[in-house]
Amino acid sequence: MKLFNKSVLAAAVLGIAMTLAQAAEVAGVKVEESAKVGGKDLVLSGAGLRTKTIFKIYVLGIYLTKKETTQAGVLAAQGPKRAKIHVLRTLTGEEFGGAFLAGINKNLDKEEKSKFVNQLLKFGELFETLPPLQPGDTVMADWVPAQGTIITINGKQIIDPLPDPAFFNAILRIWYGDKPAEVALKHALLGEPG
Repeated sequence: MKLFNKSVLAAAVLGIAMTLAQAAEVAGVKVEESAKVGGKDLVLSGAGLRTKTIFKIYVLGIYLTKKETTQAGVLAAQGPKRAKIHVLRTLTGEEFGGAFLAGINKNLDKEEKSKFVNQLLKFGELFETLPPLQPGDTVMADWVPAQGTIITINGKQIIDPLPDPAFFNAILRIWYGDKPAEVALKHALLGEPG
């Protein structure tokens, strides 16, 4: 009887471990532990909650070829990458786009900004025309080598790929830069105490 109980217990523990390996949970949102981008398997490098004052805005998951725990490691990561946003609050395209562009601009110097003028203008125009994002919507920025940065909302591509890999890093710097959108979110993404 003891052998049976140990087997049942072991099976139950294994089942729980497999469930935990499939998804993390942040602010009630299940964040998948892996993703496939450009035909490559990625792992969840970090996840966290973006808040503003008392409001929960979105949950962010960053996917890389391997987990990184430093700003330099994330920004130097090679291969495909993904930033996946799970929207928690209604946001107009203008609000979302304005915050997105402000986050990029805060973390670029003049030379970098001049390099990305066209991409930033495209983003600004695009976000002004988008319908409001609703709770449950997902926004993904994928870096696919040989294609570029691909932005999708709820699985629908909304802009032609942007080919410069440095531009995807400019997007990552919204959360990992020296002036991140939220310091506590940066710490969460890096697995540091907030």
